[in-house]
Amino acid sequence: MTRFNKFADLSLDRRTFLAGSASLAATSLIPAGAFAAETRHLSHGKFDLTVLSDGFLTLPAEVILPDAAPEERPAILRRLGGDAASAPVQVNIPLIRTGNELILVDIGSGGNFQESAGKLAGNLRAAGVDPASITKVVFTHVHPDHSGATVTPEGKLLYPNADYFVSAAEWEFWADPDFERKRPEALHGFAKGAKRDLSAVQDRLTLVKPGDEIVPGMHVLDTRGHTPGHISLRLDGDDGLLITGDAATSNIVFFEHPDWHFGFDTEPEIALKTRKALIEEAATSRTKLLGYHWAYPGIGHAERKDGAFVFVAD
Repeated sequence: MTRFNKFADLSLDRRTFLAGSASLAATSLIPAGAFAAETRHLSHGKFDLTVLSDGFLTLPAEVILPDAAPEERPAILRRLGGDAASAPVQVNIPLIRTGNELILVDIGSGGNFQESAGKLAGNLRAAGVDPASITKVVFTHVHPDHSGATVTPEGKLLYPNADYFVSAAEWEFWADPDFERKRPEALHGFAKGAKRDLSAVQDRLTLVKPGDEIVPGMHVLDTRGHTPGHISLRLDGDDGLLITGDAATSNIVFFEHPDWHFGFDTEPEIALKTRKALIEEAATSRTKLLGYHWAYPGIGHAERKDGAFVFVAD
C-alpha cells in the first residue's frame, strides 16, 4: 500500500453528473425511501456484515441495455421494476465489523446524484451506528454514486474519523491534470466529482493495488473495466465472499447475457472480459457474491444455465 498525502493542481466544483445525463433525472419508478429501512445481516468467517441501502437510482435503457435489441428491452426493464424506457437499480452498501474496525465499502451519493439515493447516513443512524465511528472507507471506484457522500453540503467529512482506500490505478486515472484534454467530454463531470471527493480525504488516503489487504482477510482484487482502477474485495472464510462493486451492475442482465456491455463502462471490452471471468469463477468456486446495484440485499451465488448464468439469491 502507498499512503498518499498530496493532491496538486486539480480544479474542483460541485457538479458530478455526466455531460448530457439529463435522462438520469427521470421520474423515479419506485417511491422515494422504498429501501430506506432495509437491513440484512450475515456472518462470514471473522466478519460481520450488515447490508444497508443508499436508496436507488433510475437509469435509462440505453445505459442498462445498450446491446439489447429494441424489442427485447421492455420485458427486461419490467423485470427490473421499470417501464419501457428506464428502470431502477438499488444501491447496497455493506457495513463490515471485524475486530475494532467498522468498514464501509463505498458510501453512496449523498446529495450529488439523484434524490432517490443518498440514504446511507440516515440508515446508519437508524441502525444505531454513528458515522463518526466508521474507521475505514474503501472505494471500489470513484463514480458519484459510490463516493459522492464523502463531503456534507457544509463542506465537512461525513465520516470524519475514517481512513480511506482507493486503488492506485483509479487515483491515477481521475487525478490526471490533463484529464479533460485526453478524455471524452462525457467523462468530465465524473472527473470533477472524483477529484472533489478524493481531495477532501487527501491527508488520510491510502492507494492500494491488487493483492493488498485492507485488514487481515480482506483482499483487494483487480476488476478493471467499469473504470480503469475498479477493484472488488474478497473476504476470507467458508468458500469466500466477493464484494463486486460495479464489476457486474445487474444480477439479471449480465448473468443471463454475459456478452452484453453496460453503458457506463469506461473500458467496455475490458469490463466485459472482467465481468465474464468474475461470474465464471464464482459459479465454479461457489463463491458468495454481494453486488452494489443488485436486487436488495444483493447477496447470492452464480449458477450456470443454458450457456449463461443465473443469480440465485441467498
